[in-house]
Amino acid sequence: MADPIPYLSVQNVSKSFGDRVLFENISFGIGERQKVGLIAENGMGKSTLMSILMGKESLDSGEVIYRNDLRVGYLEQSPKFDPDETVLDACFNHNGDPEKVLKAKQILTRLEIKDLEQPMGQLSGGQQKRVALANVLLTEPDFLILDEPTNHLDLAMTEWLEDFLGRSDRTLLMVTHDRYFLDNVCDIILEIDDHQIYTYRGNYSYYLEKRQERIENTRAEIQHANNLYRRELEWMRRMPQARGHKAKYREDAFYELQKMAMRRVEERSVRLKSKNVYIGSKIFECQYVSKAFGDKIITKDFYYNFARYEKMGIAGSNGAGKSTFIKMLLGLVQPDSGKFDIGETVRFGYFSQEGLKFDETQKVIDIITDIADYIDLGGGRHLSASELLQHFLFTPEQQYNYVYKLSGGEKRKLYLCTVLMKNPNFLVLDEPTNDLDIKTLQILEEYLADFPGCVIVVSHDRYFMDKVVDHILVFKGQGEIKDFPGNYTQYRMWKSLKSKEEEEKKEKEKSAPKEKKAYGGVNTKRKMSFKEKREFEQLEKDITELEAKKKKIEEELCSGNLPIDELTEKSQLLPQINDKLDEMGMRWLELAEIEG
Repeated sequence: MADPIPYLSVQNVSKSFGDRVLFENISFGIGERQKVGLIAENGMGKSTLMSILMGKESLDSGEVIYRNDLRVGYLEQSPKFDPDETVLDACFNHNGDPEKVLKAKQILTRLEIKDLEQPMGQLSGGQQKRVALANVLLTEPDFLILDEPTNHLDLAMTEWLEDFLGRSDRTLLMVTHDRYFLDNVCDIILEIDDHQIYTYRGNYSYYLEKRQERIENTRAEIQHANNLYRRELEWMRRMPQARGHKAKYREDAFYELQKMAMRRVEERSVRLKSKNVYIGSKIFECQYVSKAFGDKIITKDFYYNFARYEKMGIAGSNGAGKSTFIKMLLGLVQPDSGKFDIGETVRFGYFSQEGLKFDETQKVIDIITDIADYIDLGGGRHLSASELLQHFLFTPEQQYNYVYKLSGGEKRKLYLCTVLMKNPNFLVLDEPTNDLDIKTLQILEEYLADFPGCVIVVSHDRYFMDKVVDHILVFKGQGEIKDFPGNYTQYRMWKSLKSKEEEEKKEKEKSAPKEKKAYGGVNTKRKMSFKEKREFEQLEKDITELEAKKKKIEEELCSGNLPIDELTEKSQLLPQINDKLDEMGMRWLELAEIEG
């Protein structure tokens, strides 16, 4: 197969801010129709690299070369618009072309932007980001460069964009923390790590497997270098005066060896398991709560009794009332009628979309120690403020940096640490995944899996929801709320199955004569047979056991302790278990529908 036509070549590019090196002599290329995801920890230079590629940020050395006459579309993280121009004019200069206007309306409607004559200054930051995304898609460039395109998109919009870009043959370079998006859209992953860039020719799942292999190989190289280094160090000490020109090459090689031996592969942090979080049996009861803003209904006589240790996800389109609901729970917004009856032992920890406003002249560590010096984990164990920060990937050096030096993602991560440092027993997290890097998300997922209290998560990150929650409240709009007993992927499967059944039912009703109604005109719904009940009960047991097995394998894969052969075996087993769970879940849903 012929190599793709080169669109972009990055050659030996370096960038530093003062003594802080982001990347050094990195090189990579992107060819026609390739779809590339860029991954790095917060503060490691993802957005800076994007800005360098677009000429908005200078580079210290190296070259960025595009193919001649290439049309590039760029979505930046925080786009700026003229506040007086309309939504339609902000998208592109359509010159009254009816076809372009129609296309603009279709894409903007998909992104929940409906008033095309509204001035941009009246839109929220999230709405402006969606207009900017529409603008990039509408201009139909040869090469799309997108910085966090899924931020401020609800689940339906994210899935639409994923399908749109997946089917498109346009070349793509994208920064995103949405792991399903990376898996389903990208065919190449670039990773910035330790000031270098690594290329993985596959999707996100392939990247996970190959990255682990790279880490294992690097550890082996460092161990080998350490063994050689000890021997060479003895030679250097024995012969300080006897080194002539013939030994000069060995001395030079020694210093190269020393660099390799001094390298460190970051070990995965130990899991934080607190045994000192107590929460009583009464959590909260939502007693027939109603809330509306004019004609827009948020909840209507909604009742829910929250259980101990429950981990609930809240999903729904933007504007359906998810954030308003949790603000009512926290007493920040008052309901029109009804109330929340909250248990006496409940201590909320609230991570809001707005975030904490920091004193930028403070040091990172001081922000945390102003809250507490340590968390009591129980059993005589304590977690200091510094240890919490290090667990969430703030190095000792970064902890003594001033807040103004942090990236946007690092500030969000610091805000998360301020919430956890208060040692709550009920976490309420409103869009915690925005601007956090994938490694931090993995650590947060582990933290929440081990958290011995209650959790409510509002998130548009499907992967995160699947990992964290055990059931979902779906806000459908105008006060309609569905409680679904499963994670987001299971909900989507159920919804798809329902839609298919409804379509088939409509087709049957069209083509078949009307059935006679039994028992004096009353339709009856059949009950499960004895055999189906036994199957249903067995499925519930099997699904529970298989999910436990899946969780164990995921923990082993993330531990970094597996030898290569076991890592490969378990990596291959995991998708088989997922397929089996999907199959069993579909059958469970079919049987559950019989009983209604």
